[in-house]
Amino acid sequence: MNSGATEDTQNIRVVDNPDDGQFEILVDGELAGLTVYLDAEPGVRTFPHTEVAEEFGGRGLSSQLIKEALDATRAAGLGVLPVCAAVRGFIAKRPEYLDLVPAARRAEFDL
Repeated sequence: MNSGATEDTQNIRVVDNPDDGQFEILVDGELAGLTVYLDAEPGVRTFPHTEVAEEFGGRGLSSQLIKEALDATRAAGLGVLPVCAAVRGFIAKRPEYLDLVPAARRAEFDL
């Protein structure tokens, strides 16, 4: 349903949903995408999957979601294992996030 709102007037937020182990991106309160995380290993957070609903594609929401998820992970003092290709690609294009991936594990992710 199109409410007539333009992208400039939409409310876009990223929230952590720890009960479901995912960061979610909401557009006008509607779930537009998510990136799943697992805190199974001490000191690192694994990101195995990211998705944005097709109807929300092409707006850069995936990059915004991943950026905010990585920023929150950094703030929590955790490293990152980018199993998800989208998260891995985001880090590969932005060297300021490479330090989140433990140096001994970077080759495993071609970083």
